[in-house]
Amino acid sequence: MLQQVRFRSARHALRYMEIHLRKSVINNYRGIILCSLIALYSAAAFAVAEHATLVRAASLYLSPDTNSAKLSAVERGRELIILETSRDWVHVEAMLGDTRRDEAMDEEDVPAKTITGWLLGKGMVRSSTADGDKILFGEAADSEDQASQRNGRKGAAQDAMRLYYRIYDFFPTSQLAGEALYRAGDIRWQIEKADVSTRPSSREKESYLRQGMDEQWMKLVMKKFPGTKWADLAAFHLIDNKLCGDWQGSPKCPDKEADLYEKYAKEHPQSPAAPQALYDAAWRRSALIEIYKTEEQAKKSEESKNRALALAQQVTAQYPQSDWALRARRLVFLIQQNVPTYGNSVD
Repeated sequence: MLQQVRFRSARHALRYMEIHLRKSVINNYRGIILCSLIALYSAAAFAVAEHATLVRAASLYLSPDTNSAKLSAVERGRELIILETSRDWVHVEAMLGDTRRDEAMDEEDVPAKTITGWLLGKGMVRSSTADGDKILFGEAADSEDQASQRNGRKGAAQDAMRLYYRIYDFFPTSQLAGEALYRAGDIRWQIEKADVSTRPSSREKESYLRQGMDEQWMKLVMKKFPGTKWADLAAFHLIDNKLCGDWQGSPKCPDKEADLYEKYAKEHPQSPAAPQALYDAAWRRSALIEIYKTEEQAKKSEESKNRALALAQQVTAQYPQSDWALRARRLVFLIQQNVPTYGNSVD
């Protein structure tokens, strides 16, 4: 209710307004502080609650009874927050969502669909489960194998991706954490790469004209596990986003790409991907032999031949036991026999 106030002077009016303004600000601050405390308490409660996931598909029920209403299906690897238990049942908050959420960084890029309900506790791995990291890794590997089979389980690739990520999420100090995070990122990368390749922009010459794969998980591997082979492999994936979609017969693309692969091999000589990087660089140099010939640049064509031979021979010398060494020997043979490695030339 508003009060009618008579002021003795303009100064009195200003003083009155100042006092009431201060009261209003103080009350607002109290509200803000109260909201902040509630938010902090909720976050603390969320952090303290035990997290879990499933190594089987399950149904989420309204109450701890299989005859009660089914609220949702819960796939392998979904994040669960345990609220309470009752005999064989577990009351949880299930973090669900669509495929976009499955592929989102830390599952925060796409809003979660959180459903509270009851699950049968069998097949549940908690953050406190002994050897939980190994159990999840085994299930993730099995799901990955399912995804590679022609008649494998539908959604198995996404299951594997979520399960691998849960290992890093629940067991960050595990010896499997680095590999698990990389494998999660690799699956996500391959799914996105397949999608990107179907778009018209994938044939654009310049890499910046097409949508690339999301780099966040690969960069997270490099940040959290520096100096490991998983970080090296993650760095190798990032080259994909710098490649041309279609060379269109121009020497600019293979020349730039060869430089990228050479640089990687030099900076990551112990990487499992180093021999492939050298081979990829050698093959691009060999492609330039023919490209420069069509442009009547004999000198550059000869230089490309020499560089391609040197790189291929480097593969066989440094990584003789790798499959890439055998492919490099074939490449050397083709170059020495003047057999084109690029284009559709037939003698």
